[in-house]
Amino acid sequence: MSEESEPGYTSGRLSFRARPSGDELEAYDGPLGVGSDRDGVLYIPDTAEKKAPLLVFFHGATGTGRRELRAVVAAADRYGVVVLAPDARSPHSWDIIANGGFGPDPEFIDQALESVVDRYAVDTSRIAIGGISDGASYALSIGLSNGDIFEAVIAFSPGFVVPLAPTGKPRLFFSHGTSDPILPIDMCSRPITQGLHDAGYDVTYLEFDGGHTVPPPISDRGLQWWVEGPKAP
Repeated sequence: MSEESEPGYTSGRLSFRARPSGDELEAYDGPLGVGSDRDGVLYIPDTAEKKAPLLVFFHGATGTGRRELRAVVAAADRYGVVVLAPDARSPHSWDIIANGGFGPDPEFIDQALESVVDRYAVDTSRIAIGGISDGASYALSIGLSNGDIFEAVIAFSPGFVVPLAPTGKPRLFFSHGTSDPILPIDMCSRPITQGLHDAGYDVTYLEFDGGHTVPPPISDRGLQWWVEGPKAP
């Protein structure tokens, strides 16, 4: 990557756009093969079929794509979802948190998306973005700025949202534990979801008894909500 990020990246905007993808889709669980020091993981379950939906999934603070993949792997298996889980450029967190601004992470996400779409038969009209904790906050921020790329955002226990260039209106799924000691629900998801609902976004919000975690049934609900699409009125 360049030392200085392009102007679009500093506002959280990606250059990737929906286009024809690769022809093959075989089960895989390994490195993205895009970064050198910090890279990420690509997970293609046995259940994924050609033109599978693609989830870009972000880890929490001090994490990696590999560590946080476990939160969604069972649901990905169930719904045949390909998961692209990049590592943040900083070992501490995503750039807006670690550095106070967007730049190196959107650039890397672009590279990762291009690489996966070039190689594998995924459906670029069915891409969602999601994450846990700091990763959920980052997914919201990038997702709202790139609603022309991501049809949905899945945010598990987010702390904030910073969309510098809101584009489109992706559907939004939130979950949060009512006794979360790290990102208290009254300061985080409750006001965030209300504000986004008031701004005209389609928001689905689930609270559960628990702390700063993603219970398997909640993870399953999030991916099912996305894959099955909006319910008919």
